[in-house]
Amino acid sequence: MTSPATTDLSDAHPDIQHGESVFRDYGSKLAFSGPIATLKTFEDNPKVRELLETPGEGRVLVVDGGGSLRCALFGGNLAVLAERNGWAGLVINGCVRDTAEIATSNIGVKALAAHPRRSDRKGLGEVGVAVAFAGVVFRPGEYLYADGDGIVVSPTRIG
Repeated sequence: MTSPATTDLSDAHPDIQHGESVFRDYGSKLAFSGPIATLKTFEDNPKVRELLETPGEGRVLVVDGGGSLRCALFGGNLAVLAERNGWAGLVINGCVRDTAEIATSNIGVKALAAHPRRSDRKGLGEVGVAVAFAGVVFRPGEYLYADGDGIVVSPTRIG
């Protein structure tokens, strides 16, 4: 499925939310879109794995990692899991690792940076809550569209 260009969506729907340009692309798919699933966690990634173990059904997992640049919340093994279970991609307000492995997975991944350290494994976090970062409020079930030009979010499917 081809994702519509964020520039075209922005022009046609100027009232949609536009994400700040703070993310780098790590996955092999630069353009991806889908309904949003959310997770709020800080330097702890077991719930990321738990969510990616479920059927993605073309959804985009938005992870609010509090903007931490001290460890990674997502890596190569989770990229394989996300692709296998049908997730369209991830947007992470935090770091990734295993960037060479992520780059070979057929998913979209946007994150703030890369970091070699793995996260804690306490299993903390909130699933299915609205999260806000990069100038956007991400709500479960709304639609996220991402490409090389950025991220836009709409309450309904528009592309």
